[in-house]
Amino acid sequence: MPTRHVAIASSVGLHARPASLFVQAATAAGLPITIAKEGGKPVDARSILMVMALGAKHGETVTLSAEGDGADAALDSLVELLSRDLDAE
Repeated sequence: MPTRHVAIASSVGLHARPASLFVQAATAAGLPITIAKEGGKPVDARSILMVMALGAKHGETVTLSAEGDGADAALDSLVELLSRDLDAE
C-alpha cells in the first residue's frame, strides 16, 4: 500500500476550509484513502468529521495511504494540496 508523509501547511491546520478541500479531493480520487497523525490511528480521508477530529495542526506531519489503481498519483496530488496554505488561497 503506497504511503506519503506531509506536513500540514495551512495556518489553522486541517480544520474547516482546508479539511473540506482535502476531503473533496480524497473523495474525487475514487479510492480508499486514509490519513493519520504521527503515532495515531488512520481514519477515512473521505469523511469530513473524521478528518477534522484528527486535530492536525499547522506543521504537524500526517501519513496518507491509499489502495488501488492510481494510488500513487492520488497520494501525490493530496500531498501537493496539504503542502499549500489553503487558508491563504
